Amino acid sequence: MAAKADTSTMERLEHPFEPIVFPDTEILILGSFPSVDSFANAFYYAHRRNQFWLILSAITGYPVNNKDQKIWLLKTHRWGLWDMVASCSRRNSLDSSLSGIEVNDIPALLRRHPSIRTLLFTGRKAQQLFERRFGDHPIGRDYLPSPSPAYAAMGFEEKVKIYAEKLGRG
Repeated sequence: MAAKADTSTMERLEHPFEPIVFPDTEILILGSFPSVDSFANAFYYAHRRNQFWLILSAITGYPVNNKDQKIWLLKTHRWGLWDMVASCSRRNSLDSSLSGIEVNDIPALLRRHPSIRTLLFTGRKAQQLFERRFGDHPIGRDYLPSPSPAYAAMGFEEKVKIYAEKLGRG
């Protein structure tokens, strides 16, 4: 018999950020849901050990010391950023703790931004959610290794190489 999840310590959360998308965005990078640290710091991938911004900086050579620099990097390279999950319950920042998931309407965003031609997922959870809900959508899509500190199966340099290739910078 499967163990029942302890929902007494789970908190229901709404996604706190708007998507970062520009009129000429070509690649939309989709995560699952902001971490506890991202909520606290009011921006995407804010955990101090998350490698997302360091990977993008390594690929582009652009600084990522503050929110404005990060947004500028995305805009300059025609990359957008959002998450698959609109709301959920969770106990911690791990994707495995997400439950009661409601997904964002990605097809509606794509209709509003027809320049987006590719989706890249920064984790298997985000990719699975998209495939389960919008799998028949014709847009090109691919997987990026998770930049999370919890994903240590791949080294930083290997992640940089894969991100550069998938983001058209390789």
